[in-house]
Amino acid sequence: MALFGTDGLRGQAPRELTPTLALAVGAAAVAELPGAPLVLVGRDTRVSGPMLEAAVVAGITAAGGTAGLLGVVPTPAVAALVPLLGAQAGVVISASHNPPEYNGLKLLDAEGRKWTLPREAAVAARVAGAEVPWAAWDQMGRVEPCAERVDLYRERLVAGFRGRVGRMHVVVDLGFGAASTTVPAVLQALGLEVTVLNGAPEGARINQGVGATHPAIVAQAVQELGADLGFSFDGDADRVIACDQEGRVIDGDGILYLLGRGLKDTGHLPGGEVVGTVMANLGLERALQAEGIRLHRTPVGDRWVAEAMATRMAPLGGEQSGHVILSEWAVTGDGLLTALAVLAEVHRVGRTISELVAEMPHYPQRLDNVRLPAIGFHWERMSGVDEAFQECRASLGDDGRLVVRASGTEPLLRIMIEGRDAAVVESWADRLTTVVRQALTSGQVRANSEP
Repeated sequence: MALFGTDGLRGQAPRELTPTLALAVGAAAVAELPGAPLVLVGRDTRVSGPMLEAAVVAGITAAGGTAGLLGVVPTPAVAALVPLLGAQAGVVISASHNPPEYNGLKLLDAEGRKWTLPREAAVAARVAGAEVPWAAWDQMGRVEPCAERVDLYRERLVAGFRGRVGRMHVVVDLGFGAASTTVPAVLQALGLEVTVLNGAPEGARINQGVGATHPAIVAQAVQELGADLGFSFDGDADRVIACDQEGRVIDGDGILYLLGRGLKDTGHLPGGEVVGTVMANLGLERALQAEGIRLHRTPVGDRWVAEAMATRMAPLGGEQSGHVILSEWAVTGDGLLTALAVLAEVHRVGRTISELVAEMPHYPQRLDNVRLPAIGFHWERMSGVDEAFQECRASLGDDGRLVVRASGTEPLLRIMIEGRDAAVVESWADRLTTVVRQALTSGQVRANSEP
């Protein structure tokens, strides 16, 4: 497998993401840092987490670094704690929203941002060439337990939103993941009534029909309990999907609209721009336009959203999947922070969340995943496929979009179609997925090595 994809290194553990590989990455990361660095290590609840944590820590210390163990903790908490504790880097052991058999390694810099592509490439080169300068026996690093320092992250959020979220009943689905260590405590400390679903830290069940990829669970609970709203988190809690009091799901696009309009109303959107991706619904773009706000689109991936936000000085950006970045607070997506910002906006305006997103239309949109032989497979070379894609785009015109991309974390081709007419969207989706599958099974594909 490719060492680094769009969101770090990811694969099935321990068959693809082996302890040997994790050790090498930990050591190679230290080799790319000056001196004897402090590297914070956090993980989600996956069964393979402790194994990979031990391997990463072995690599860090054998290369002369100090490993600060945070234990089970959300990715955004690691990102926040790296600069707060003066660490030079962070490693998050998580496969985010992927099934429990997967795991991954995400490298964070001293500011809590993901390592740049050149820095990741340097680590990959060291791993491939076994070029790690192991420390002498008397210069090896040490291990420091740091789990209690996660309180700094929780306390910062509580202090920042105290008195701003009102008294509401909130239902949360923690997806058996890392959110269990932060979300209930912070929400309860702010005086909210909280009903927790799937809150046990059970790594064998992480993301399995629960959490951010299955928001219907929270939606049903909100209706049954008469709660004010609900939130569904993914395995490492860097993304969140909301739902209103009627159980209607509000994805990342709806959250961007709600928060973007709130920032503009309060004078905190100086450039008048929100950053999204090519997957953002056309309804979001047009609803923001109606509010005098531009939507700047990037390729899929929070890395590109964060980069564009920094370049364009935009305070808000995110993805339809619920990965939202609020640059006033954080350098990466944070599901809990996003949930708090939504609660604060609902309280500030004094309206329900459904009322706040009512003016944003959702164009019918369908996303299909077609399995490819491998990550990096050249789907563009499949006979007849590009012609079908071009015909679809011409048919949709200005009132629709076709976005085709290969997943950077799984061997999948993602085909997204949206337009005003749901029947047209469904028809084209069926046709294009059939064309791709037929091309794959018929052998009408040239080898990856061909130019």
